[in-house]
Amino acid sequence: MGLLDSVLGAVSSQVQGGEGLQGLMGMLGAKPELLQAATSLLGNDSAHGGLQGLIEKFQQGGLGDIVSSWVGKGENLPITGEQLSSVLGSDALSGMASKLGVNTNELASQLSSVLPGVVDKFTPHGEVPAAGLGSGGDLMGMLGGLLKG
Repeated sequence: MGLLDSVLGAVSSQVQGGEGLQGLMGMLGAKPELLQAATSLLGNDSAHGGLQGLIEKFQQGGLGDIVSSWVGKGENLPITGEQLSSVLGSDALSGMASKLGVNTNELASQLSSVLPGVVDKFTPHGEVPAAGLGSGGDLMGMLGGLLKG
């Protein structure tokens, strides 16, 4: 439960960049499809290889500084929906958007507003856990529990 304890500790003590936990969780609670999409990107069982794979995709796409800011302890750099689409690829986003019943551009835009905060909350010590974050289902359960609490 080390990761869950870390996330809960970060949740209760850390507010970053004006949005803070309340804003992030409020947005995710109002749009649960974003929670599902975010966890599907970050889980070890994702097509991208979890958080580590996502970081590599950002680095390959020339946006390593952006994703590094989300993991690190400083302020989270913003990302646009277009940048996120470029890194993830339109096929990956269109597949997720189709499953969730939303427009691809809308999904990219919404994910760009929540993904930095979600990554930040799952890496409260400024490091990617060596074993990754767990499966998408594990992450969904952790974030779902936070939304209820």
